Amino acid sequence: MAKPKPHLWSFLFFCSILHCSQSLINPEDEFSWLAMESEDVNLVQTRKSSWKKCDFSVGKWVFDESYPLYDPNCPYLSTAVTCQKNGRPDSDYEKWKWKPFGCSIPRFDALRFLGKMRRKRIMLVGDSIMRNQWESLVCLVQGVIPTGRKKVTYNGPSMAFHAMDFETSIEFFWAPLLVELKKGNQNKRVLHLDMIEDNARYWKGVDVLVFDSAHWWTHSGESSSWDYYMEGNRIITNMNPMVAYHKGLSTWARWVDLNLDPQRTQVFFRSMSPRHNRQNGWKCYNQRQPIQSFSHIHVPEPVVVLQAVLKRMRFPVYLQDITTMTAFRRDGHPSVYRKAISEEMKQKPGTGLSSDCSHWCLPGVPDIWNEMLSALL
Repeated sequence: MAKPKPHLWSFLFFCSILHCSQSLINPEDEFSWLAMESEDVNLVQTRKSSWKKCDFSVGKWVFDESYPLYDPNCPYLSTAVTCQKNGRPDSDYEKWKWKPFGCSIPRFDALRFLGKMRRKRIMLVGDSIMRNQWESLVCLVQGVIPTGRKKVTYNGPSMAFHAMDFETSIEFFWAPLLVELKKGNQNKRVLHLDMIEDNARYWKGVDVLVFDSAHWWTHSGESSSWDYYMEGNRIITNMNPMVAYHKGLSTWARWVDLNLDPQRTQVFFRSMSPRHNRQNGWKCYNQRQPIQSFSHIHVPEPVVVLQAVLKRMRFPVYLQDITTMTAFRRDGHPSVYRKAISEEMKQKPGTGLSSDCSHWCLPGVPDIWNEMLSALL
């Protein structure tokens, strides 16, 4: 049966650094992207996009029966993303590939990827959605490696998949805010906006670094991960979250500029993954197809902040724009299938269940991010 093909219409949205700076200091700004309407689309542009001949970020989703790229029973997947095992009745979300306008993203080739990464380390740094992407990348390559020639090791906040015959490691490092979050007086949680070395010391010597950081910066109230900010010896109890994000990203940018050599290390920053969290997380429940079109374009404020910081850096960081393409994929989240549920529970959605519209089922959308990443390497 023929499958519908979503169509994308888009235009470029330009924001000067002056305009962005003005928006950052306005405490009345509404972070409307946190409650993104299904019609919203997030468009990311960077001056560094001229490095590449093709803009992978603009295109459409195309149904392809030859997907997924690996067995859904991949042993390296977390329970929360194994939606088929957890009872999700449909599987079409596994079969969509991204087709940029004017070019193609090559199909992921595990042996070719491992060949490019021979005797190298690639590390994905960020939050649980970056962990989502790490699991995808491990599953994309592990099938071509013989049993006994692959393993996973753990070292503090990091974990690494080793392809022994290639002397390659694919690593994940937990740092959702990039800068340091520590316990202070009276057991208070302190976010140090100008401190990063406790995390960054793990990033030295890595050949390919892929960063993300956005979602945790937007948490507020009871969901916030810190009680107050610190800069130097100054305690700050109240700050516009996007001002704080700008300060934290600037600390990261200074560290990259001062400590990494572009002849030795490639650095990517993956743009934020959209959430479809309206209606208390039920906006993605029972969605079976990508969104086909958008009525208007909306740029998430964290993306604007990220662009401004990257444009001021000396080190050539490549902004991997997945925000627009991923905004179409309301169908790709675990929703209630983040854990195994019974048939009875399926018949009564909302009864004793919560819906995850932030992370992604695997196989699924992050596989396409990794196809893009492989093409960019």
